[in-house]
Amino acid sequence: MAASFSNVPGNTGASRGRRGMLAELWQDKAAALGLAFIITIVLLAIFAPLVAPYEPAAQTLTARLKPPVWMEKGSWSHLLGTDNLGRDVLSRIIWGARATLTIGVVTCLCAGGLGTIIGLWAGFIGGRTDSILMRIVDIQVSFPGILLILLVVAVLGPGVWTLIAVLSVTNWMVYARLVRGIVSSTRQTPYVEAAEVIGCRPARVIFRHILPNLVSPLLTLAILEFTNIVLAEAAVSFLGFGVQPPANSWGLDVASGRDYLFIAWWLVTFPGLAIVATVLSINLFANWLRVTTDPEEREKRFARAQAVKRRKALGRAAA
Repeated sequence: MAASFSNVPGNTGASRGRRGMLAELWQDKAAALGLAFIITIVLLAIFAPLVAPYEPAAQTLTARLKPPVWMEKGSWSHLLGTDNLGRDVLSRIIWGARATLTIGVVTCLCAGGLGTIIGLWAGFIGGRTDSILMRIVDIQVSFPGILLILLVVAVLGPGVWTLIAVLSVTNWMVYARLVRGIVSSTRQTPYVEAAEVIGCRPARVIFRHILPNLVSPLLTLAILEFTNIVLAEAAVSFLGFGVQPPANSWGLDVASGRDYLFIAWWLVTFPGLAIVATVLSINLFANWLRVTTDPEEREKRFARAQAVKRRKALGRAAA
């Protein structure tokens, strides 16, 4: 009789690995809460048309500058209040998550793809090619990032896709440096040399033997860089060069409410808290992911845990 799929050794090992990672994540409460918040924000962004109580651009001038529900004159129809045009703040935050997260994800994919290709090329070829590409990276890193973004956006015109293109061009260098360093260190390893000896083409060596070792560090780096992209989008939109009305993002909401800071604090506070909570959650989860996927960090954490257990055991024995 054929074995069931659940009895296949590879499937059992993968299931145990997933359960082990989930157990480790549950032990790190900060990372677990961060992941839960990230999932919540992503779901709100995806299902914004169903979740948001109002359209983000719907104006009700008779309800302008309504405070949150728990304040005097607040209303349950606008839980987080309204802005100067009577637009619901909660709805704008939910819809703004869609624009902010889209810019972050697309930018990380574009910048990561470009940086990975250049880093693989520089690290594997080496020699003059490596020197030229790394000098290009050094030159671009020397430019102030936010100044370059503002300059290019001012020339091309503001917009979501312009912002994505500019952020991608100004953030690929960190991926290139990471990949180039890892490829340079693994270029002389026995399994890579063995692949070349048996006649594997360079493309096969790179994508079959080297690139899989880059997945974990690239994933961790992309998650961390995502927070920088979110902050950069907020800063550029705050200055008026990013997302433009009638579209909205968290940075644009903060910019729109700055003139009413002292009479309607909620216009700036809630979009700002959304940015802070998202960035903090991503950093907490990325820190756990970095430790979990790094064998050296796992060994250090295991050694610390064992040392704590020994001290507790000695303390109980002495008592």
